[in-house]
Amino acid sequence: MSKSHLFYQTGARRPRVARAEGICLWDVDGKRYIDASSGPMVSNIGHSNPRVLAAMRAQMERTTFAYRLHFENDAAEDLATLTASLMPEGMDRIFFVSGGSEAVESCLKLARQYAWVSGQRERWKVISLFPSYHGSTLGATAVTGMHPFTEPFADMIRVMPKIPAATCYLDRDALSLEERGRRYARKLREEIERQGPETVLAFIMEPVGGASTGALVPPDSWYREIRDICKQYGVLLIADEVMTGAGRTGAFLACEHWDLRPDIIAMAKGFAAGYAPLGAMAADRRIVDAVLASGGFAHGYTYAGNPLACAAGHAVLQEVLGQGLVGNAAEQGARLRQALEGLMQRYPFIGDVRGKGLLLAFELVADRETMEPLPPALEAHVRLVEEAYRRGLIIYSRRTRGGTVGDHFMVCPPLIVTDADVDEITGILADSLDAFAADAGLPVGP
Repeated sequence: MSKSHLFYQTGARRPRVARAEGICLWDVDGKRYIDASSGPMVSNIGHSNPRVLAAMRAQMERTTFAYRLHFENDAAEDLATLTASLMPEGMDRIFFVSGGSEAVESCLKLARQYAWVSGQRERWKVISLFPSYHGSTLGATAVTGMHPFTEPFADMIRVMPKIPAATCYLDRDALSLEERGRRYARKLREEIERQGPETVLAFIMEPVGGASTGALVPPDSWYREIRDICKQYGVLLIADEVMTGAGRTGAFLACEHWDLRPDIIAMAKGFAAGYAPLGAMAADRRIVDAVLASGGFAHGYTYAGNPLACAAGHAVLQEVLGQGLVGNAAEQGARLRQALEGLMQRYPFIGDVRGKGLLLAFELVADRETMEPLPPALEAHVRLVEEAYRRGLIIYSRRTRGGTVGDHFMVCPPLIVTDADVDEITGILADSLDAFAADAGLPVGP
């Protein structure tokens, strides 16, 4: 392998990609890989969609860049109109960015500027969940709850208050799921009171957990309660739909599953499905109008509303809507979840399967009854990924419990998957689990 001057999170090397189509990629040696995680839950419509590529080529013939302070552009206006039509009533103000971290940063700054111009300048604290992940900028890091991503930078940021995520699957008590959901939601009320209600600006959450919690879905009661608490205290509710949005959970927005209306929404990843760097913030018009009337939003990015990126995003959303991919995510998600739950019968070290639509994950444990995690030294979250990769299957893993212990694996293929694709993914995953179990000395059933 030739020398590389690039560096990312680690110094590890991977094969060089040659091409991609549908749910697969091929390396330069011709080996095929099934993209069973959609990259980092990005490639919602699969790779090399010809209609999206055609829309991008057409835009390239017109212009690839026009700075927002100098020109409006049709691609951005068209995408904003389409996006607004998919948002909850009144959330029709759209701000484009280049990715998820920028989208979250924009949400935080819009919320703060709204408080600033509306006579609530003492409100600046943003409560979030632990574990959680909201991005890699310093502002997004401040609301992220994942030790390896936050501890090195703690001295550089004002770390925001955290409450426990609703990890009800770990609880061993006599409460029902609905009761557990309300108990976790009450922690938001307690934290607002502890911080001082007059100082709390917003509560940010992922409607379905992302990579930090492995597709965690709280009980229905949690969603109802947190919305009521935010309303009671005048706290803005920010939904981080960077991973969950654009149809992945079987609804265009994950919040729709619970009729949950946030005040501000962050989107990215599947929003342009990897065809161009693109994300968006959608906000309640009362918030945006107040900020604009005060002199403008003191925030922006060079590539905000880039015409090429927006043309790609518009074509992607047309595919999601026109090809029925939201419904397919629900249908194939149920089928894939059933298959993953079936693997639990053979592998007693699979402790939990969870998620919504095609945002799914399973967690490995040492003891299914107590949910004790596997020993960290076993490095299960790395080893199983490598076993699958060797067999041409790409899955995504993280440490489950705050980023230091526990092992979960995201299985989130593109929304275009078929029955045959789900069967192939499950088969290769079973082979990978067999090899991992043999190497790690873990039991396997018949």
